[in-house]
Amino acid sequence: MPQSAQVGIEDILYRQGAINASQLSAIKLEAINSGQPVEKIILQHQIVPPSKIGAARAQLLGVPFISLEGKGVSVEVLNYVPEAVARRYHLMPFDKKADKLFVAMEDPLDLQVIQFIEKKSGLFIKPYLALPEDIAKSVNEQYAQNLTSEVTSALEEVSSFQKNEEPQEEKAEIIREAPVANIISQLLDYAVRTKSSDIHIEPMEDRTRVRYRIDGILHEKVVLPRGVHDALVSRIKILSNLKIEEKRLPQDGRFSYTSGKAIYDLRVSTVPTIYGEKVVMRLLPKSVTPPTLQELGLRGTALKNLDIQITRPHGIILICGPTGSGKTTTLYSILTRLSTTKVNVLTVEDPVEYRIPGANQVQVNPLIGLTFADALRSFLRQDPNIMLVGEIRDNETADLAIQAALTGHEVFSTLHTNTAAGALPRLLDMGMEPFLLASSINGVVGQRILRKICPSCKQEYTPPDEVVQNIRGVLGKLLSPERAIKLYKGAGCAECGNTGYQGRIGIFEVLVVSNKIMNLILERASSQKIEDVSIEEGMITLKQDGYLKALEGVTALEEVLRVAED
Repeated sequence: MPQSAQVGIEDILYRQGAINASQLSAIKLEAINSGQPVEKIILQHQIVPPSKIGAARAQLLGVPFISLEGKGVSVEVLNYVPEAVARRYHLMPFDKKADKLFVAMEDPLDLQVIQFIEKKSGLFIKPYLALPEDIAKSVNEQYAQNLTSEVTSALEEVSSFQKNEEPQEEKAEIIREAPVANIISQLLDYAVRTKSSDIHIEPMEDRTRVRYRIDGILHEKVVLPRGVHDALVSRIKILSNLKIEEKRLPQDGRFSYTSGKAIYDLRVSTVPTIYGEKVVMRLLPKSVTPPTLQELGLRGTALKNLDIQITRPHGIILICGPTGSGKTTTLYSILTRLSTTKVNVLTVEDPVEYRIPGANQVQVNPLIGLTFADALRSFLRQDPNIMLVGEIRDNETADLAIQAALTGHEVFSTLHTNTAAGALPRLLDMGMEPFLLASSINGVVGQRILRKICPSCKQEYTPPDEVVQNIRGVLGKLLSPERAIKLYKGAGCAECGNTGYQGRIGIFEVLVVSNKIMNLILERASSQKIEDVSIEEGMITLKQDGYLKALEGVTALEEVLRVAED
């Protein structure tokens, strides 16, 4: 039909509600006046994200659209298309089912290339449209792992071993050697390059997937054949001094890994699942100095109040938040600042994650009876000034920490509560006496970690009225009524892997135990009552700190709501 032949990308975007009528007219007018392609105009003005333009173009061409972001590709699929071919023809194989190979292409209508790949792979090709930058990034990531030959060799060795049924010692010797060792090295090298905090090696019914936690979010990056899983786990167990033959119980271990000039401590945890053992490795750089409190994201009133509390000669300061909220890093930042030749600093941790110059650091070992409480009890005979207890887990540890604070020592620790105010009722629930708690606690810090907007693709926008009202309601007196509300987001670019985020920062609330708060503790008041009084006394809440950082363009509002919403 003549009319449908004239439909363009801008018309599809309009039908989908991605652009409005005035934007549609402006785009068409500019295309006529400038002679530039519509796609280029939309991208230049950043009217819609590139992914939406790609999806509209795919609809126009009558082919499916695929986003390769966060999509792991199995080594078997990569073997069908050599890296040189993928780079030359700007394509990426991403899946295989029966005799079909699914391929993301910059030009999915290029029949010559499709026929060439079909001939080379011996499979029927199902072409998908993908963004050029998506394809380039995926090719770099997937082929850069360079695991194809290692996996092929590993599978041959594993199948050979299964046929011959060598004894346990022989098996251990095989696993120590390449190519299984090379696969582990490649996975670790990639984690170092992408600044991942954790690697998850997870068995599934028909494959093994490898996910990396980058800036707090898990990304599936590698898919391996199921047959190589047991060999990988056994290799990691050998490195971590764990029992290879024990597959029914969880195990914990650690080993060191060198990448370039950097040395990493790896904490290893294995758990049995229905498909096999899952392994999580946490990377802890040995030589990295903890960031300063300002670099963590503390500023203004919160930083001033915390500064005052940490310089007091005795009392307890608690850092609170869920798992993975950066509590330990904040503790290390404080201790690095306080550790000098004039004070005796003792820490008990599980495990020791950073090395603090001048501090005496002890790692708990429950197997030989060295618990937090045991270490803390012995610390009191070591003439300490400052003590760090990695976590208050039980009544005994909490009681010893309070006794240490009341006898003239400064104690730092962490507690798993959602808010700063929630820490005080939690300790009361653990059996602590209100009058001892009121006398010993100096302050409580609540925190979360959120992702920062990528500076290379940051965009400003005006939020809808309901969002503006919500921001004004949450911030109240912290925000001038005359101030225009502008927010920011990341469009996604090569620098941030098209996520729109790069790096992380903390949001904080610092509760100072004033006379009013002391009275509330004595009355066993609820966490809500304690929080209300703290806000009256000037405490900025987690959500308020997040909203202020969103208004400054440090992070996105969606990110604040993701981590700080009640």
